[in-house]
Amino acid sequence: MRYAYLGPEGTFTEAAVASLNLGAEADPVPYPTVGAALTAIRGGQAERGVIPIESSVEGIVTATVDDLTTGGGVRIHGEIRLPIAFALLAAAGTSLADVKTVGGHPQAQPQCRRWLAANLPRAEWVAQASNGEAARQVAEGKLDAALAGEFAAAKYGISVLAPDVHDNTRAVTRFVVVAPETVPEPEPTRSDRTSVAAFLRDDYPGALMEILTEFAVRGINLSTIQSRPTGDRLGSYFFFVDCEGHIRDARVGEAMMGLRRVCADIRFLGSYPRCDGGRTHVRPGTSDAEFASAAAWLTGLRGGRG
Repeated sequence: MRYAYLGPEGTFTEAAVASLNLGAEADPVPYPTVGAALTAIRGGQAERGVIPIESSVEGIVTATVDDLTTGGGVRIHGEIRLPIAFALLAAAGTSLADVKTVGGHPQAQPQCRRWLAANLPRAEWVAQASNGEAARQVAEGKLDAALAGEFAAAKYGISVLAPDVHDNTRAVTRFVVVAPETVPEPEPTRSDRTSVAAFLRDDYPGALMEILTEFAVRGINLSTIQSRPTGDRLGSYFFFVDCEGHIRDARVGEAMMGLRRVCADIRFLGSYPRCDGGRTHVRPGTSDAEFASAAAWLTGLRGGRG
């Protein structure tokens, strides 16, 4: 099975693929951008993909969320959390005084901001499609240094100029495993997460509250909610939402129906097992059995006519 991932070799995404321990069952294939990896899955060049979606330091990866939401054709089937530790990589013999340009993924710079300001205040930041690409540019002499994982140094024949240059030692990035939308979502495990994109019908006072209420009244905990512009006009947004539970859970299904009524559009992005193994908290009155009991009670009030 071919796994498309954000490449080239030496990225944290490649490390996330390796953490799945797929062995000979998987053929990892690097792509230059998140969009290219997702396009490969939509076009049948790959059966699965692994892409970054959220950083504990910088929040959601906008390129991933926007492509998943607007591109269609794929859904999330799993997630991986990977501790992130940055090193400054450079050609052998390079000193800090030699470094005039530093490259990396746009989310790398904020995670190393204080170290860069203290040690390379005059260096020019050059954004790259991935940290692995920045390391490759160093090997080709196009950049003086790169922010990447230490493991990328060996892949490109360069050296670790400075280890542990990140400002937050507890930084974690969440990656998602995606598959074509024709592949059925994983079965419920009682330790699941559901991702959706909710498009506002109009921008008016209380619009976000309406969305939140659909989850709150059913006892559903949200782990992520962030607004993104739709690109249509100023003031037009959708909300990317991660919630606890599976689409087949009665409370989550009813919340989706509620969102469908109050929103202009809902994009279901997937229900999948949580990688932290945490059990979904089910508040009294919101279990599947209690929803079924309430539905039966209502049917009885209606004289058995449903």
